[in-house]
Amino acid sequence: MTRSRSPILSRPATLIVIWCLLLLVSAGALAAWQYRVLSNELAQESFVLHRLASQRADQHDAHMTALSAIAGASDGRSFDLFLDVASTIARFYPRIDEVQLVPLDPQAEIAGTAPLDPAAAELVRTTARASDGRIALLPHPDRPDHYVMIKRSPNSTAARYGLMLGIDAGKLISDEAPFWSRPSITVRLSLPGGQLVVGPSTMPTAIGFSRPLGSASQPLILETGVEIGARDLLPPLQTVLTLLTVSLAYLAGLGALRQRARARAAVEQARLSALESRLAHASRVNALGEMASGMAHELTQPLTAILAQAQAGRRLASRGDAAALAPVLDDTVTQAKRASAILQRFRNWSRPQNTPASAFDLRGALTNVQTLLGPEAATRGIRLDIHLPEKPVVIVADPIEMEQVAFNLVRNAMESLETGQSGAGQVMVSLKEVGSRAVFEISDNGPGVPETMRPRLFTPFATTRADGTGLGLALSQRLVERAGGEIALVDNGPGATFRVSLPRKEQIAEAAQ
Repeated sequence: MTRSRSPILSRPATLIVIWCLLLLVSAGALAAWQYRVLSNELAQESFVLHRLASQRADQHDAHMTALSAIAGASDGRSFDLFLDVASTIARFYPRIDEVQLVPLDPQAEIAGTAPLDPAAAELVRTTARASDGRIALLPHPDRPDHYVMIKRSPNSTAARYGLMLGIDAGKLISDEAPFWSRPSITVRLSLPGGQLVVGPSTMPTAIGFSRPLGSASQPLILETGVEIGARDLLPPLQTVLTLLTVSLAYLAGLGALRQRARARAAVEQARLSALESRLAHASRVNALGEMASGMAHELTQPLTAILAQAQAGRRLASRGDAAALAPVLDDTVTQAKRASAILQRFRNWSRPQNTPASAFDLRGALTNVQTLLGPEAATRGIRLDIHLPEKPVVIVADPIEMEQVAFNLVRNAMESLETGQSGAGQVMVSLKEVGSRAVFEISDNGPGVPETMRPRLFTPFATTRADGTGLGLALSQRLVERAGGEIALVDNGPGATFRVSLPRKEQIAEAAQ
């Protein structure tokens, strides 16, 4: 698992793109909402208009029934009552602007509210003679936007008249609601066969309503529609307010995220500072311990020789002038023992103390090392990769000491790349479980370890760098062995690979039982 972070908050171009996308989504959501509002409004208003037109159409049936009865009662003698009733209907129902009673006998007189063209009269007679008892609906022969209702009277085979009502279709579907006064709204009315009575020849296709009137005798088709433009979907005022609100919300959210990121960065920086301090302190103390060990190793042999010579001199002097030689030799022995004791105490004091070990996830120690050395590796142009397993790898040791081991090995790998790598340097850290052991390896693609250096690789003060102390690997070996593990150089390709093997927590628990 390779971890790399590139915060979005630090990329202005990305933030601008996100802002633009939010504005586009907001505009799209507003347009969809306005479309739905227009659809619902058209449907609601169309239902009201449909119900009103259906009720008006039903009134026509009642008028024709009444007029037919009055015409039959007159028995051809006088049509004054018929004309009075027809005039009253036309006055109270302006959409019925023509009433005609046409005798089937062409020689008989026509009674109506207005003069009737002979061709229209013949149309009424022909339709009445062919009637099967139902009301016939036809376009008005003379008036546009009108249709006629024709019925035989009486409504039987013995009919003597053809009764006609002329209906103004525009007034039939008129409504004073403000909705229908909008220029984008379209209404039309067609005969059941599809012949247009009133309205445009084409209807908007975006949003529409179509339904026959609820009249058994006049199932005229009522159609409504609305022409949708950009201003309908994105009203200027609402659009500006919506985009402004979204922008302010975005800026507020961005500010909150940046504040949170700054707080988290401060906490992380404090944690890293504390971690660096602990590692630096542990490194200094353990380096001092290794130095003391090296000094003791170097001084023990000459001190032992001095002690042996002094003891031998005392024995020789005992054979001669013991009074003069013995105090000197005794003092030499005393000072040699004292120097040895001082060095021993210094060595014991500088040796790393056995701090209480604890169970911890080794992935965290390696992640901390990457966090500490990642910026330095980037500055040097070195690619630092860390691959960790998904599940925890738990060992029992001092977390700081294990971090220091990994820190020393990664730092050594980076420094080897500076002197021996001409191309792009790379340091890879991997962790895995092998049986009962936790194994992590640090590899680089540098020049590797010289053959002459390998036998004393973990010896204190052994180094190939002019400014090196030679204590890093020796200290790492000591800390790993204290945790019950092993460290070794692995020959598995170009560069150098150091492998650290540590017992896992389960294996330690089994060994303790």
